[in-house]
Amino acid sequence: MMESGVPICNICGEQVGLANNNGEVFVACHECNYPVCKTCIDYEIKEGRNTCLRCATPYDENEQESTNHAIVASHPDTAQDAGVHARTVSFVSTVDSEYHDDTGNPIWKNRVESWKEKKNKKKKNQSKAVVQEAAEVPPEQQMEEKPQLADAAEPLSRIIPVPKSQITPYRIVIIVRLIVLCFFFHYRVTHPVESAYPLWFISVFCEIWFAFSWVLDQFPKWSPINRETYLDRLSARYEREGEPCQLAPVDFFVSTVDPMKEPPLITANTVLSILAVDYPVEKVSCYVSDDGGSMLTFESLAETSEFARKWVPFCKKFAIEPRAPEFYFTQKFDYLKDKVQPSFVKERRAMKREYEEYKVRVNALVAKAQKTPEDGWTMADGTPWPGNNPRDHPGMIQVFLGHSGVHDIEGNELPRLVYVSREKRPGYQHHKKAGAENALIRVSAVLTNAPYILNLDCDHYVNNSKAIREAMCFLMDPQVGRDVCYVQFPQRFDGIDKSDRYANRNIVFFDVNMKGLDGIQGPVYVGTGTVFNRQALYGYSPSNLPTIHKSSSSFSCCCRRKKPAKEKDLTEVYREAKREDLNSAIFNLREIENYDDHERSLLISQMSFEKTFGMSSVFIESTLMENGGVPDSANPSTLIREAIHVIGCGYEEKTAWGKEIGWIYGSVTEDILTGFKMQCRGWRSIYCMPLRPAFKGSAPINLSDRLHQVLRWALGSVEIFLSRHCPLWYGFGGGRLKWLQRLAYTNTIVYPFTSLPLIAYCILPAVCLLTGKFIIPTLSNVASILFLGLFLSIIVTSVLELRWSGIGIEDWWRNEQFWVIGGVSAHLFAVFQGFLKMLAGIDTNFTVTTKAADDGEFADLYLFKWTTVLIPPTTILIVNLVGVVAGFSDALNKGYEAWGPLFGKVFFSFWVILHLYPFLKGLMGRQNRTPTIVVLWSVLLASVFSLVWVKINPFVSKDDPSAMVQNCIDMDC
Repeated sequence: MMESGVPICNICGEQVGLANNNGEVFVACHECNYPVCKTCIDYEIKEGRNTCLRCATPYDENEQESTNHAIVASHPDTAQDAGVHARTVSFVSTVDSEYHDDTGNPIWKNRVESWKEKKNKKKKNQSKAVVQEAAEVPPEQQMEEKPQLADAAEPLSRIIPVPKSQITPYRIVIIVRLIVLCFFFHYRVTHPVESAYPLWFISVFCEIWFAFSWVLDQFPKWSPINRETYLDRLSARYEREGEPCQLAPVDFFVSTVDPMKEPPLITANTVLSILAVDYPVEKVSCYVSDDGGSMLTFESLAETSEFARKWVPFCKKFAIEPRAPEFYFTQKFDYLKDKVQPSFVKERRAMKREYEEYKVRVNALVAKAQKTPEDGWTMADGTPWPGNNPRDHPGMIQVFLGHSGVHDIEGNELPRLVYVSREKRPGYQHHKKAGAENALIRVSAVLTNAPYILNLDCDHYVNNSKAIREAMCFLMDPQVGRDVCYVQFPQRFDGIDKSDRYANRNIVFFDVNMKGLDGIQGPVYVGTGTVFNRQALYGYSPSNLPTIHKSSSSFSCCCRRKKPAKEKDLTEVYREAKREDLNSAIFNLREIENYDDHERSLLISQMSFEKTFGMSSVFIESTLMENGGVPDSANPSTLIREAIHVIGCGYEEKTAWGKEIGWIYGSVTEDILTGFKMQCRGWRSIYCMPLRPAFKGSAPINLSDRLHQVLRWALGSVEIFLSRHCPLWYGFGGGRLKWLQRLAYTNTIVYPFTSLPLIAYCILPAVCLLTGKFIIPTLSNVASILFLGLFLSIIVTSVLELRWSGIGIEDWWRNEQFWVIGGVSAHLFAVFQGFLKMLAGIDTNFTVTTKAADDGEFADLYLFKWTTVLIPPTTILIVNLVGVVAGFSDALNKGYEAWGPLFGKVFFSFWVILHLYPFLKGLMGRQNRTPTIVVLWSVLLASVFSLVWVKINPFVSKDDPSAMVQNCIDMDC
């Protein structure tokens, strides 16, 4: 029987036992009271480990001798002892003399600790005050307040599953279609076409690949869901009247590169919509990354910050939507609707004049930047602009708005606006957008350190001023937000023609696929319109996962007693975790919840944070603040110097940036890769679709730019497929990625390879028409029923998908058309470029898509730019048109018996032409204005070709007498 009150040793499982002198329970460490027996402690000391296994406090040898080898942990009571403990933290920075005192203790850490102590005291005082106030409030009033508290405690969102009447038939049809496919392929494989064996083999191979691609795309849609948020409950819980606002701060990231291709006015509208967002001013910070180091971007932001002093109060006073001035003033709607203030019309007209004058100033800056001076640009004070060489310049940071004393015209505080241009030097790999985003992570952590980050492209403005509150309904919900790494909003676009000729809106992806993924482990990250949990970007695992498993080993003893397990220290546990891909997170957040500041400092030293996060003590300290924030006593000048340090081009050398933390490098589609790594660690994401679209952007709507955009996405998928992060083999160790989610990620990286069988299948109809062969033998009754069942299952699946998703049939058809257009053009080039990069090391660069259209409405839609990407679909179109003409000519030549086989061949050829019809319109130029000369030449060439084809008649042999007689009869010779 175990003695009551005597703890069990955490190493060997035996009783700790009693001390020799006083008969009390043996205590190995008086600092943390970690229960370990004397035998295990003696062994640990013999092995050379003289510190506590839990808190790493060193044992006092003098204390050991005086207590007959009883181990007692020393207490750091004196200032000197405290300094010894502090020196175990290995902080390195570029300005160590400014961050460490004479004893080696980090000054920044002291500030953080004192700040936390003050914060804890404030919380205790507030809680005492709340208790006293509750005691003074009469019972009747307390009863009245209970319903309000109950409302605040309710969940901030709820899941709305798709009705069973819609989703159940959809699932049944998917299973039926899968069964029909099995019978179909059994028939196709067992019934080859002997007279056209190569064509039959190619067609069967293509059909099998299409079926595999359909499975990858369809099964992640198995359990789609919708979500609903409750903004009133969010306010009731975190914005109580008379109390400080408890909403979490948010750092906005806006990235831009080339102001000539990404006009400053568009970027400025995005920034203005952020500064005017419906969120507490002190909780919003906007960081603009100028990765081109352009003085034009810098000066336009200076103008924008000045205009924001007038625009922000106007937006909040009249609650206008959207809060991007360019898109607000160009809206075609009744702007007096729901505006009851008499002064609204007058102020709106005045604000519109202010905006027009602001546009004139920005456009003047753009016109001035068209011609670069020989000596480079100079700033207003006469000093040279540091970014005159965009590939070789120092890091630059400028705080325009915020706590610097700049207020709006009504005297209210404005959100912080920060211009950032990271350092660029020759010989360094800068990793394009992913590297710029990682630089913003570090800068924002030093200056504001908000727990949540929202990244936007420069052309995506805030269309719904309450979008951040929508995201907070998930991230700040204690039940929902514990394991959420990001909240993804759908992308919506302006400036696209009503018919959406090139499927720029991507309705099927955003309204069908993403809803399906939300029912599994969450949507994929699409690069913009995403609110991140900063801790997830740092590579941490979610707090609700189990702690790192600590394995034990036994050692032998001369007395052959029960072998106590040797517990590994934290460093060894961390190294074991690093060996697994899925445990690449620094450590589980749950492991440090019960540690105080001193114990965390020891943990930092053992985890070697400098090798992971880089040599910045300020940034490393910020990573441990799960709720964000910076000390009130921080010196702004010191923070700016440290911010400049963390955006240096060499800061990421020999660190985990881009490998395990931040935006992940290795692909031009860093968004897919970054989200995939997070979900492999156990995080999940959430898809938020408010009634009013949260963000809107501009899309490249002409054919050439659209195909180059698709080429970039497909190339990134091929790069991921050829990397170590391929979902086919990466991340199986931890089992944290669900199988349907892995299937969805596999689909995102293998879809470009569908271009090869798709091109072959699109050419097959023309080849059949030209040669008189066919890929399908003469159909029996059973085969006819099988083919009919397959076509019906395809149609019913599409109809049911449209029903539960709510999208229109036109959007679905445009998506199908551009799937073929992109597959036979951009996807094909992406596959070849990806393999060239892997085998020959040829890195292909892509051109940044132009964000601005010409003056006329949809003028860019009809702009034709010839590129090599257009060659394959053009060739397929010509070949199929020639095949149709040849097929009809042959049928006319042979008579009625040839019309039956012709029907099947022409059907497949028309299938190809219909899918490529938007591409054909793009080649023709302006809408509904096909050039007359093109029509005339087409008719003439078709007529001449038909006559020549009838004369030659290549389907019969010239040595066949009967054929020659038949020819003479046909020609009346």
